[in-house]
Amino acid sequence: MPETAPTLSDLRRSLAEAALRSGPAAAGRVSLGVPAVDEALNGGLARAALHEIYAAEVADLAAATGFALGLALRAGQAEEKPAERTILWARQDFVDAEAGRLHAPGLNELGLDPARLLLVRARDGEGVLRAGAEAARCAALGAVLIEPWGEPRPFDLTASRRLALAAEASGVPVLLLRVAAAEAPSAARTRWQVRALASRALEANAPGAPAFALRLLRQRGGAAEREWRVEWDRDRHCFAERSLFDRSARTDHAAPLSRPLVPLPGDRQVTADGRDSDLRRAG
Repeated sequence: MPETAPTLSDLRRSLAEAALRSGPAAAGRVSLGVPAVDEALNGGLARAALHEIYAAEVADLAAATGFALGLALRAGQAEEKPAERTILWARQDFVDAEAGRLHAPGLNELGLDPARLLLVRARDGEGVLRAGAEAARCAALGAVLIEPWGEPRPFDLTASRRLALAAEASGVPVLLLRVAAAEAPSAARTRWQVRALASRALEANAPGAPAFALRLLRQRGGAAEREWRVEWDRDRHCFAERSLFDRSARTDHAAPLSRPLVPLPGDRQVTADGRDSDLRRAG
């Protein structure tokens, strides 16, 4: 299409400029900062690979996006000059219409300086995948996020293999955000499902850290079907495990009881020693 060539030309020029500012990407794995998750991933997320991140529901897209951005920031943290390494985000216009445009102050709250973000927008899924494949070959990037809507016709097992091979060659993690899409065979090293969790309130009932329910659906060559509850620490740029029974997650903030209480059925009275008195409430 006539409008595609200038877009790709501009993208290639931006990638070339990024390559001049940064060296090759680091090799190895990306630690999430949660020992249980890193252990399940054999030391962390493979850096030079394709990873799929599914929003459990359309309403969970923001959570899936936050998790993907956290991974992108973790990928840059282990490098010598993380502040200079660009994160490229290829996003379909329809996502803006359904979920809203990216908000620079919101990105900053997650710990991502908007100046590090190279945003590429495309009208359809084909354009998003084409831009993502072009970017995945650039070793100067910190990470590549590809966000189509639904199930683009050009994306199949062959297309995913191209993305995976590009990530292996460049050493840059490619994170494919999926929303309104069913699971399908792909060359992704891992596949995740993300749901939003309520954050734990801070002092004065201020909003707490973003929280996610993670489910590892697939891991090539490793165990899968594992679940964790984590939070994102913006200041330390890492995830932290959140226990289901963490006392700090309580919202009532009630003081502990000074003595045990006798359980009381809803329709009976109980004597002081805890035995049923056989008396029923009359009104």
